Amino acid sequence: MSKTMEPDLREPSAAIPRPGPQKEWKHPSDHWMRGFILDNRASLGTLGVFIVMMAVFMIANPTVFTTWYLYSSVLTTLPVALFVVVPLVFVVTCGEIDLSFPATMGFASWVFALVVQAGYDPFLGIAAALVTGMLLGFLVGSLVVYGGLSSLIATLGMNFLLRGLIQIINEGKSMALTSLADSRAYTIFSSQLYGIPVQIFWAIAFVVLSALLYNRHRFGAQVRVVGDNPDSAQQMGIDVKRVRVKVFVFVGIGAAIAGSFSVMINFTWWPTAGDGYLLPVLASVFVGGTPTWGGIGTVVGGAIGAVTVSFIQTGVVAAGLSGFYVQFFNGLIIILSLLGHKWNQARYR
Repeated sequence: MSKTMEPDLREPSAAIPRPGPQKEWKHPSDHWMRGFILDNRASLGTLGVFIVMMAVFMIANPTVFTTWYLYSSVLTTLPVALFVVVPLVFVVTCGEIDLSFPATMGFASWVFALVVQAGYDPFLGIAAALVTGMLLGFLVGSLVVYGGLSSLIATLGMNFLLRGLIQIINEGKSMALTSLADSRAYTIFSSQLYGIPVQIFWAIAFVVLSALLYNRHRFGAQVRVVGDNPDSAQQMGIDVKRVRVKVFVFVGIGAAIAGSFSVMINFTWWPTAGDGYLLPVLASVFVGGTPTWGGIGTVVGGAIGAVTVSFIQTGVVAAGLSGFYVQFFNGLIIILSLLGHKWNQARYR
């Protein structure tokens, strides 16, 4: 064959079009907005429920819901619930439940009140309450993990046991701690800054740090793995028992902080301190989008759930309805929220 008939392999043929630069294909979820929504769908769903609920309340009574006093009263007591809701997200994600936190709140706040009543600095009382909460959390965790007891039954029993011990020793008597108003601890933890209760800032900081611990720290990853599959976690080298005990200790710490703040807010310790938080706190965790089966959860969603539950009672009464409607709307909001998370379950399980 003549060389003139041989194709020139060095130069591309003019008849063949050169491939242009191809655009890289991206999945729709790669967009930052869609990715954010997919990663936080449970929290955003809870936020949507809260917005709709507040809109209904505002339409029902715009005069009350456009004044700061209503929100100031809610922000005064809301931090107490937040300090307990957030640690419970860790416990439920780990596949457990803790029903002893109301009694832990009462016991730790009792220790705080005893220290303050004895004339010691309230900061020392807070430290004593934290140690008490940690020890009670470790005791509860040990009963569940090392004792092999059901967390539901064991923690319920501890709740009755601790509450009964408080009542037996104090015989139903409360403690008035008016000296707290002049203490530096009260100024730092429970006063007001430009009309805003200071304790809400501490609660927000606690939520942010806990969210980072849950989503960005090794401990949070271990909690999710243990809750999803304990056997796989054990094979990965995770000390499953230690992680499970740690989440109960964390609940004890949160309950101790909540109990101390409740005493500083009211200047009084009551033997029934913490009793009224059992059902609202549990409702906040599940309304916030943390399912019961373990392995997944949302700290921010739990916090939004606590805000939602806190506004229900105030909103129902302010809207002009009788207080008898409070429990009805509590159940309605909880059921609607859970139905929404159930429909979304297949996509984030």
